[in-house]
Amino acid sequence: MSDSAATSPSALQEVRVGAQSLERFRGVLPEERVDEGLRIAEAARERLAGRVVWNVNSTAVGGGVAEMLRPLLAYTRGAGINTRWLVIRGDDEFFRITKRLHHALHGSTGDGSPLGAAERDHYEAVLTENARELAAVLSPDDVVLLHDPQTAGLASHVARAGAKVIWRCHIGHDSPGAEVDHGWSFLAPYLESVPVFVFSRRAYVPGFCDHGRSVVIPPSIDPFSPKNQELDPDTVRSILVHVGLVEGPPPDVPPTFERTDGSPGRVGRLADVLRLGRAPTWETPLVVQVSRWDDLKDPIGVLDGFAAIVDGRAPQDAELVLAGPNVHAVADDPEGARVFDDVVAAWRALPHAVRNRIHLASLPTADVDENAAIVNALQRHATVVVQKSLHEGFGLTVTEAMWKGRAVLASSVGGIQDQIQDGVHGLLLKDPRDRTEFSTALLRVLEEPALASRLGEAARERVREEFLGFRHLTEYARLIEAIDRGDYALPEETP
Repeated sequence: MSDSAATSPSALQEVRVGAQSLERFRGVLPEERVDEGLRIAEAARERLAGRVVWNVNSTAVGGGVAEMLRPLLAYTRGAGINTRWLVIRGDDEFFRITKRLHHALHGSTGDGSPLGAAERDHYEAVLTENARELAAVLSPDDVVLLHDPQTAGLASHVARAGAKVIWRCHIGHDSPGAEVDHGWSFLAPYLESVPVFVFSRRAYVPGFCDHGRSVVIPPSIDPFSPKNQELDPDTVRSILVHVGLVEGPPPDVPPTFERTDGSPGRVGRLADVLRLGRAPTWETPLVVQVSRWDDLKDPIGVLDGFAAIVDGRAPQDAELVLAGPNVHAVADDPEGARVFDDVVAAWRALPHAVRNRIHLASLPTADVDENAAIVNALQRHATVVVQKSLHEGFGLTVTEAMWKGRAVLASSVGGIQDQIQDGVHGLLLKDPRDRTEFSTALLRVLEEPALASRLGEAARERVREEFLGFRHLTEYARLIEAIDRGDYALPEETP
């Protein structure tokens, strides 16, 4: 064990979550579907009486896992089930290693660093320290959902404590390859004691997991969260003017929203925006991508693809907003600052007239709900929402934009293929690296408002049917029931 691993911070952080009733879905879903879900929730409450359902991941802020956990756990608590959320601690080297694993499972080399004996020793040392604290709060027969590669090394420790383990992997790659195999080879020894695996799509399941103990449960969004709740146009404008993403003056309404706990919230912080000159006007058509600053999201490809149509062809002088979190705010993403610097360098290399129509926005993250409300307003105001990922486990930003009725232009990779039928719920890029294909598709949706409207309407209904948290929770309830039976006859997968 290295000295740095031995002394790495490891105190588990508990994330406090309130409670929300599943009854609120009656305004969104058919009555009979809500009634059936409530029956499932009541059966789960009785089955789990006296037990705790734990979720363990690597960050409480930033990224899709944290965003999903907050509302899902609130609904679970509202159903009377004791659910708790713990975040592991690690040092910079640990998160560099797990970021390398993240890239590998996406089929990418990332920083190209090794995943050898030294990295394994460090990974195990950090998780062993976390496991000691986790074991102290577990009781036999608790259920523990471990999320993603950062937590895989906890599985054997949890099993020895007598709890029931589920490893939930949100990432993957559709095709095997050297890097994908490399990543799974590193993780496989830690997953031997795991009885059940959950993946976002069937293609992500590696061979050593594909033995009747793997189930596919697609991710979801919460339609009532600050990121997805309904906002009227004046509130949208007020928020965007306040944070500096749209030119003022604001309308005569405050930049307010409803917080996760139901209390009133107000956007008070400003975005840190790199631009030339003034912000876009309210009437300016906006092309928007909201993502972590990550090479796999291809922000430079978006920037260059948009630049290719800024030659008099972009309708009505459309402008681009590339938005992401403050690069110092996401604990488990050590590459964010470097990627953002690369994007800035690429932006500075563009001609002055092109740069004038591209805005790089770092959104404040000190208040999670405030950040979500800003993203909500930005997506609702967008003419086109882009997700030009090179690899994607599941595109939550895609689902968010679809729920808001936006036209979405996204890559035909990973879970996005399950979310969008090309030409029906959005437009898909066959080759996300083909910038000509991207530019052509972007120009098409900007030039055809009727197409954008049709795609947006179909997209919202698609999310209502398949990708809301109500469905997600009922599938987890059925899964835990199957685990309790001990026969691992897993529930039928969502098509």
